[in-house]
Amino acid sequence: MGRPGGWWGRKSTPAKIETYTRWSFHFICLSELAAIGLPAFGRVGGRLALVLSLLVAAHTALGMVVVSRALDWTRGRRPQPLRLLWALGVLTAALAVAALGIAEHGPSGDGVDAAAGSLFGGVLCFGTGVIALGIRDRRRVLAVVGGFGTGTALVTWLLGAPVPTALGTAALVLAGSGFIAFTAVFSVWLLNAVYALDEARETRARLAVAEERLRFGRDLHDVMGRNLAVIALKSELAVQLARRGRPEAVEQMIEVQRIAQESQREVRDVVRGYREIDLEAELSGARGVLRAAGIDCEVSGGTGGLPSEVQSALGWVVREATTNVLRHGDAKKCTVSVRMPEGRVVLTVQNDGAAARSGPAGPVGVGGSGLAGLRERLVAVGGTLDARGVGKGVFRLVAEVPLTAEPALEVAS
Repeated sequence: MGRPGGWWGRKSTPAKIETYTRWSFHFICLSELAAIGLPAFGRVGGRLALVLSLLVAAHTALGMVVVSRALDWTRGRRPQPLRLLWALGVLTAALAVAALGIAEHGPSGDGVDAAAGSLFGGVLCFGTGVIALGIRDRRRVLAVVGGFGTGTALVTWLLGAPVPTALGTAALVLAGSGFIAFTAVFSVWLLNAVYALDEARETRARLAVAEERLRFGRDLHDVMGRNLAVIALKSELAVQLARRGRPEAVEQMIEVQRIAQESQREVRDVVRGYREIDLEAELSGARGVLRAAGIDCEVSGGTGGLPSEVQSALGWVVREATTNVLRHGDAKKCTVSVRMPEGRVVLTVQNDGAAARSGPAGPVGVGGSGLAGLRERLVAVGGTLDARGVGKGVFRLVAEVPLTAEPALEVAS
């Protein structure tokens, strides 16, 4: 069995906001039943209370269905629920007219009038607010709110109410329905904004990866393009000299061999990231990128006096760890520290977003090629890498490099 809260913890931030919004409006619909339907039994008795409660329950149930379908439409999962919106609008108007009819022609008594008034105002306010969830154009939302308010004034006036009473009732309906409609419009806007920000963060992470691939491609092209062109020309020259029996062909092939070996070494330098990276610049860049993504990032420690090869290796660790924080999990805070105990340097990157998208072996990407590549770079300077979860939702990456040890020997490829 999963641990308590695991279902919620596995959700991303946009999914949590969507779930919160969805259930908030479901509870708003249920509050209609609690505020209008149930008190009817205390105000009127017998069949009338049962009828009023059933009418409000039907309106509540239809409203909850509209909430679900409208939010799905907002996220592009379903078509716009036009029929349900019209059905809710018609039912809202019918119940409001029925409430006026009960107040006008039903049993006498203050309790009946109070119950009918609650039904009239409640279904109009709740119904209009829920309908606003399924409308994207704000002018149409204003038209719906204004239409119900105007209809309220006209119907109450035609039923014999004085003009000030009709206008006051319409004002109350406009205020209540307008408030719920504004809440609906704002909630949808906020939900879409959260999803857009999440997509922007994912896009930024993909762009960072694509930029690194382009850089690698440019470096590889710079290294191999010129050398391969020289190898092709010298090989062609050696072929022509060999056909003529000239001894210079051997010298040309020796030169080709030398260039090929030099190219092999330069390619290894590019692939393993031996080109110098400024660790301080990587730390500053990581802090800026994470804070731009809404993640609180704290960087501590200094990098002065570190050898260039150590800075290069640790710079790659910072870059890969930052990418993993952006792409995997749902971190709110990330700390990066550089410590220099006697004879070694320890880089620690810790974030609290490991629970959002974790699997059996920890956060996504822990066993991937990215960390494997980091281990190779650290081994080249005698270092080690430890990456694992250390608590509830906390993931820690620790890179340790000795400052006096000799780099590990590599097998020539």
